[in-house]
Amino acid sequence: MELGDIPKYFAGKTILATGATGFLGKVFVEKILRVQPNIKKLYLLVRSSNTHLATQRLHFEVFKKDLFRLQRDEKGENFGTFISEKVVVVVGDVSLEMLGVKDAKMREDMLKEINIIVHSAATTRFDERFDIAMATNTMGAFNVLSFAKNCLKLEILLHVSTAYVYGQMKGLISEKPFFMGQTLKGSSTLDIELEKKLIEKKLSELEAQKADGHTIKMVMKKFGIERANLHGWPNTYTFTKAMGEMLISNIKDIPSIIIRPTIVTSTHFEPFPGWVDDVRTLNYFIDGYGKGIIKSFVGVPETVLDIIPVDMVVNSMIVAMVARSKNLCTNLIYNISSSVRNPINISDFLDNMYCYFTKNPWINKNGKPVLIAKKMALFSTSMDAFDPNKGSKMESAIELFRPYTIFEGIFDDQNVENLRIVAKRVIDEGFDFDPRNINWKNYMMNAYLPGVMKM
Repeated sequence: MELGDIPKYFAGKTILATGATGFLGKVFVEKILRVQPNIKKLYLLVRSSNTHLATQRLHFEVFKKDLFRLQRDEKGENFGTFISEKVVVVVGDVSLEMLGVKDAKMREDMLKEINIIVHSAATTRFDERFDIAMATNTMGAFNVLSFAKNCLKLEILLHVSTAYVYGQMKGLISEKPFFMGQTLKGSSTLDIELEKKLIEKKLSELEAQKADGHTIKMVMKKFGIERANLHGWPNTYTFTKAMGEMLISNIKDIPSIIIRPTIVTSTHFEPFPGWVDDVRTLNYFIDGYGKGIIKSFVGVPETVLDIIPVDMVVNSMIVAMVARSKNLCTNLIYNISSSVRNPINISDFLDNMYCYFTKNPWINKNGKPVLIAKKMALFSTSMDAFDPNKGSKMESAIELFRPYTIFEGIFDDQNVENLRIVAKRVIDEGFDFDPRNINWKNYMMNAYLPGVMKM
């Protein structure tokens, strides 16, 4: 059995997407609407106090973005009409039961109509408050799963996780699911319900102490890191995402896929090269280096920096859903990565940055080009990586990102390779997710770095 026509599969389908205002979510929404404008309906779950504000949020944070330039140009004055005909704004929250959808009629319609659920909503801050990260990344997965069980026509549930759920594991990291209660330390046992109770207890203690908002925020951030470290994870983000995976992977009666991307970067080709939506994580360091703020970096020159363009992640998601629905690939986990097939190490990454900013220097507020260091100093443990005049924010960000720049693992992607074999024809038809097709220097010089600095 062949994979067939990818866009044709989505014709007439009703999709629920969470996380549409996030980087990956935006690119998924753009791609689906571009390649298959004849979907029946696209429900987009948005956190807001009412439908009007939710619609405004989608307008400004999603559809007005440059990402949709091609579709706006193609449809002209009909673009707004097209969006209003296909997109249904749903006020809700993944951290709540039944996704917080209060409109009973809409909830009933959704449960009757939805064929596909794509869950990418998450808080990606490495040091998020433990209560917020638990509610969004862990219980959010549970609530989406519970909602999916009630969808009468559901064909597939796709959950977006992260390749770093296995923490700082060394060597080849396989595409295997977690079992319930698994930790990254053999000496500990993980109980999700206990973690929830500990959060409630900590919040109650803070309330009893009449702690102010700032104190609560800082204590809950520290508590999340402590609990993550106890069980072997480097930060709250990967800890809570791993627990979310446990909840998804231990349910067998719903056709599910878990996508684990590595460090997601700007678009490679679609809808055009170099689109990026924010200056966070790796983009934060690129921006700081180009502006002369970051002068050193925690990392080992030979360490593979596993990056993958966002359009390749989205293409893999779309192809995996079709392949799963046709039982051509029934794997649960897919590591969307580049470290095995086409690795780039930190040394080459930094050389490409130096080359780009030498040719395209940042112009400061005084109209002068910023001169960057010829070679960024690399440290394997800690360093004075930032301009001291810029405060501790940069230092904190660098410390949080350190586990990824001294990472000693590479990600097995055999399940993804099997998917590429099944999808060989469609890869050449606008659904490329093969990292071997990336020329890293060309991508960085002409797409990724210009895209970051444009932000």
